[in-house]
Amino acid sequence: MHPQAVTVHAVTALSAASRETRSGKNTLKYGPMNRILLIDDDTQLATLLGQYFEQFSFELESATRPSQGIALLDQKHYDLVILDIMLPEIDGFEVCKTIRKDNDIPIIMLTARGEVMDRIVGLELGADDYLPKPFEPRELVARIQGILKRAQPKASTEIEPGAVLSFNTLVIDTGKRMATLESNKIALSAMEYQLLLLFASSPQKTFTRDELLNLLKGIDADVYTRSIDIMVSRLRQKLKPLDLIKTIRGEGYMFVGQPT
Repeated sequence: MHPQAVTVHAVTALSAASRETRSGKNTLKYGPMNRILLIDDDTQLATLLGQYFEQFSFELESATRPSQGIALLDQKHYDLVILDIMLPEIDGFEVCKTIRKDNDIPIIMLTARGEVMDRIVGLELGADDYLPKPFEPRELVARIQGILKRAQPKASTEIEPGAVLSFNTLVIDTGKRMATLESNKIALSAMEYQLLLLFASSPQKTFTRDELLNLLKGIDADVYTRSIDIMVSRLRQKLKPLDLIKTIRGEGYMFVGQPT
């Protein structure tokens, strides 16, 4: 994270939050620790975030270089990645693309530029959420909690817990939270998996973009319409050669797979 103004704002906010934590304010303990990897070259931000995250049962580990972060992902288990765009070696977009080749870990991308196109590109590459800098630390925590909650297996009124859904050569194992196509695992982000499961739970049902947004939750409202289209397009590409998601003109999208 290079722009000085952004760094100063973020550090000031986190310093204040950390002081409140040490004084006993805002100290809320949650369940088991979730391990989070931060890939950002701002070491001061990493230190303050690590201190602030402790009250929310988040264990933060940081990497200042993309190569270091990718190596850590290969060596250890993490529940979520926070990824800055402006990095040495390669930018965050390339890092996201590399991670998504063989890992479906949730990713939140950070940017100091705040441009809508940056957010769209990040979502196209498989990021689950996007937070512009400067940000309030509590908002980052709320987004992390939302993504981790959605990533947890949960019962459904339409799909039995642990059910295996089959549509031709597409198989969705809800117990393992995994989808395969012709017996090959599909690399899906947490949000893409939720979208696929949502479609598969109601074949032949037309979902409007607003319905999908409300059911998925957590997509940046500034680009929500475009974000839904991007996710559907990305999911379609990953399901090829099957053509299971149809555009219903003027309405939305329909999953046309027949259970087998």
